Amino acid sequence: VLAVAALAGCGAPPGLGEPTSVPTHTAAPTPSGPSTPPATPPTTAPSLGTVTPTPDAGLVATACRNGPTGQRVLQLLRGRAGVLPANVRVQVRTGPLCAGDWQFTVLTVTGHEELQVVTRGEPGSPVLVTAGTDVCTIEVRAASPAGIRALACDAGPANGPGA
Repeated sequence: VLAVAALAGCGAPPGLGEPTSVPTHTAAPTPSGPSTPPATPPTTAPSLGTVTPTPDAGLVATACRNGPTGQRVLQLLRGRAGVLPANVRVQVRTGPLCAGDWQFTVLTVTGHEELQVVTRGEPGSPVLVTAGTDVCTIEVRAASPAGIRALACDAGPANGPGA
């Protein structure tokens, strides 16, 4: 009995009761005959032109437009850096890919594992940051742009084509 008495006091929440009146709609008659154009021409918003967003140069690594070339990276590795001996056959497989002033290149070395190379600096005179089968060094993780870090660290060793 107590539960019935408690529920009996509950009614519909305010605003959800039965409507007291239903709005009615009367349609206005449509004029027959030709319509007259508006007195003022419609206005249009001025054209702002085509806006092309420019991604941050460091977020994504893309093919280097101004270098360095793959041959320049090979010269760097065979030269003062002494990473590659002169008699080993090497071919550029991927890159160089640029993000900011950093570059990432993958080389196919005959008789050896692929060699990943991270360089930075001006296109005509890149500086070797690291080279090897795993180039995710502390410097690359801490200082390189996101696009290079993704290639060198997130993809892991032996990145696939287009990585």
